[in-house]
Amino acid sequence: MTSCADPSSTGAAARPSLWRHRNFRRYLTGQAASVTGSSVSAMVIPVLAVLELDATTAEVAWLTFLGQLPPALLALHAGALADRHSKRKQMITGDLVSAAALSSVPVAAALDRLSLTQLMVVAAVQGAAGVLHDATAISLLPSLVDRSLLQRSNSRIGGLFAVAATAGSNLGAALTALLGPARALLGDVLSYLVSAWCTARIQAPESPRPAAEGRRLHTEIGEGLRYVNGDHRLRTLTLVNASTSFALALLNTLWGLYLLRSLAMSATAFGVVLGLGALGAAAGALTAPSLAARYGPGPMMLAALAITPLTQIPLLLASPGLVWQFAIGAALFLQLACAGAAGTTQRTIRQVVTADGMQARMQAVSTWLTSGARPVAALLAGGLGTWIGVRPTLIAGTCLLVVPLAVLYRSPLRSLKDMPSSPAVASPSAEAVTPPTQSGPIVPNPAVAVDVRHDRSSEGGP
Repeated sequence: MTSCADPSSTGAAARPSLWRHRNFRRYLTGQAASVTGSSVSAMVIPVLAVLELDATTAEVAWLTFLGQLPPALLALHAGALADRHSKRKQMITGDLVSAAALSSVPVAAALDRLSLTQLMVVAAVQGAAGVLHDATAISLLPSLVDRSLLQRSNSRIGGLFAVAATAGSNLGAALTALLGPARALLGDVLSYLVSAWCTARIQAPESPRPAAEGRRLHTEIGEGLRYVNGDHRLRTLTLVNASTSFALALLNTLWGLYLLRSLAMSATAFGVVLGLGALGAAAGALTAPSLAARYGPGPMMLAALAITPLTQIPLLLASPGLVWQFAIGAALFLQLACAGAAGTTQRTIRQVVTADGMQARMQAVSTWLTSGARPVAALLAGGLGTWIGVRPTLIAGTCLLVVPLAVLYRSPLRSLKDMPSSPAVASPSAEAVTPPTQSGPIVPNPAVAVDVRHDRSSEGGP
């Protein structure tokens, strides 16, 4: 577990199958269900707010803000708790709280009592519960697979999750047409329950640090911040994530409103467009290892960040009509292909160079900065959208997408040709997946990794 050479360079015959390991399959199944459900909500909630509750531009911005504020406030604490206590229990708690909060929406709608206020409260509770889950979900993966397999693991999980997101978007559109938007959210409630059940069945041993050391939580939070700041690779990639998150959050706050209202896109077409974007994310994630091996991780990420602002041009030029709907869908496909490729690669680099005991806190620092950028961007989007209009605000967000490109370009990472090696770590558990020995079985590959509950960010998540 001290090497992170690109698995593609060792030949297909030397690749172990991760699907043969029960804990990994359970992890993957639960998170894929979570992604599917989140995509249902990502498609349904804008429809519910805009078309059913007649939300204004400012109200849409506040809804987004309240959903994104809890991760900004709680991510560092959630990461420190995940490194100290059981990751699986924290994931399960987050899933069950989210399921309970979201189930209140169809109940209220059935009683004809649903309001934007309730939707905002649910968004805030979901955001708080989600950060408990997400702070641990990504950091749990390096304990399930050997570090030399992380790039291939992240690639395959990213591809599968993007397919799940596509299915979720289309399922959301179908459920909205059949049941109405409020009851369609029951699909996401079910996904939380499946995720909790699968996580509970993971049997890999964990080695959380006991809280009895007498150290306060803020001390461990400070360690995480210093750890990320002290490594130029972690620092640069975290800043790239945060600046990308800010720009995309500004765009995403008004994106659904603009498509549904200004471009008169139907709920079904909106779900199809989201589905096309998810397919792009799958393509990007699956091709990331080969692109990184051919061009180098640094140049590949730089190219992806350079293409991303260009993908906003069809949205800015669009007018109502089927042709523009196809153009927007194609542009979103390309945008999320870039996001999938860059996100898979940068996530692997961060996981590889981080010591085991710092995984959750490292991820929490990234989540804190990226999540902290989103509510600010959401409020800014609401103010600018009301003051100068939706389209000019989208133009401003597009211009901000140049910032992460500049951050990476000024870093030595821009010329990184190979994956870095990992720090010395303890041996994985017996259930963890390890590279085969010369005498080991020769089996074909699949396998995986991506952030969970969704955003059109360069990470696929924080």
